[in-house]
Amino acid sequence: MPAPTISSAAPAAGVRSLWPVLLCWLAVALDGYDLVVLGAVIPTLVETGALGFTKASVTTAATLGLVGVGIGAVTIGPLADRFGRRKTLIGSITLFSLLTLAVAFAPNATTFIVLRFLAGLGLGACLPTALAFMSEHARQGRSGTAMTRMMTGYHVGAVLTALLALWLIPQLGWEAMFVIGGVAGLLTVPAMWAKLPESQAYLRTVETEKVRSSEVVRGRLLWVSLGLWAASFCGLLLVYGLNTWLPTIMGAAGYSLDAGLGLLLTLNVGAVIGLLLAGRISDTRGNKQTVVMWFGIAAAMLALLSIKMESSLLVYGAVLAAGIFVFSAQVLVYAFVSHLYPARIRGTALGMSAGVGRVGAIVGPFLGGTLLTAGLAYPWGFYAFAGAAVVALLALLTVPAHPDEATGV
Repeated sequence: MPAPTISSAAPAAGVRSLWPVLLCWLAVALDGYDLVVLGAVIPTLVETGALGFTKASVTTAATLGLVGVGIGAVTIGPLADRFGRRKTLIGSITLFSLLTLAVAFAPNATTFIVLRFLAGLGLGACLPTALAFMSEHARQGRSGTAMTRMMTGYHVGAVLTALLALWLIPQLGWEAMFVIGGVAGLLTVPAMWAKLPESQAYLRTVETEKVRSSEVVRGRLLWVSLGLWAASFCGLLLVYGLNTWLPTIMGAAGYSLDAGLGLLLTLNVGAVIGLLLAGRISDTRGNKQTVVMWFGIAAAMLALLSIKMESSLLVYGAVLAAGIFVFSAQVLVYAFVSHLYPARIRGTALGMSAGVGRVGAIVGPFLGGTLLTAGLAYPWGFYAFAGAAVVALLALLTVPAHPDEATGV
């Protein structure tokens, strides 16, 4: 099959337009929607016994959905490097949107679980492809800012979904949440087909270089990849662990339930603030220096939360600070990956990092749940999460700061 040429992309003027930025932001917002949607409908599924669901089967649905996301992230990279960012992103959104819509019409719990797993494959493919595109679309020296700003869509999507669920589920039932998610994705596809150009960096690469996805785990890059995968694992362990268990852990510390939910919202507000700050600092001070600093401060903030504070202002301030550093630290890992790997294998590298990270997304809630069951959620939950941030920091210290040091070229 002949390689695509630069002339096959959208007009050059469109490459720097706002359309790619907006469309990739929307793609990531759909990912954020999925982060919350199952958690939003689980209480209804369990309380009503809809489709025959029990507590055990909804746990299976949640876990297998994340497994699908991880598999999708790992397997999509070579396809994005072979067929391009544009087609891969459009295909992944089409796949998970159709399957998410189908979930609303599942006749039983088993079908629901299978559809969630299959939708996860497409969803997992979406994020690393969008990250690869945005890193290559950004102006030189601004990829960190571009990627972190795009990831604000993840948290905006999550917050809007939670608010939507409060109104929609009592009015129209749990099925409406999946209908809206699926339809929103399908409405995005025609706009992407019309307005999303192919990555110019990808087009230049396929004309001059042969794609060998296995390079990610060969030679010097093997050790680079291992360090980045460890950081990504720990980063998503923190993101999903805190989003799942923060209200419960704060309740175990003696704070009220309402305060716990307010602190969860504060955590995610901090995440958006952190994303707006982190990319700009990374572009100015360097990827490695910034991401190492970010995980270090995240560890300190999480350890601080283990101390019972009498002042509400101090508690909210500490949680806000934790949100600023914890969530954006994970995105800075992606920016670091994009910086270190050449364009010909960048999609594979991002997909592998995201896929390994998704394993952390499963381990984080499990770890929090285990500590809660053992009666150790407070303060040991915060110590465990702080420890994960330290492990990420140490792993990143083993990774070189510049592409030539990583590849030996």
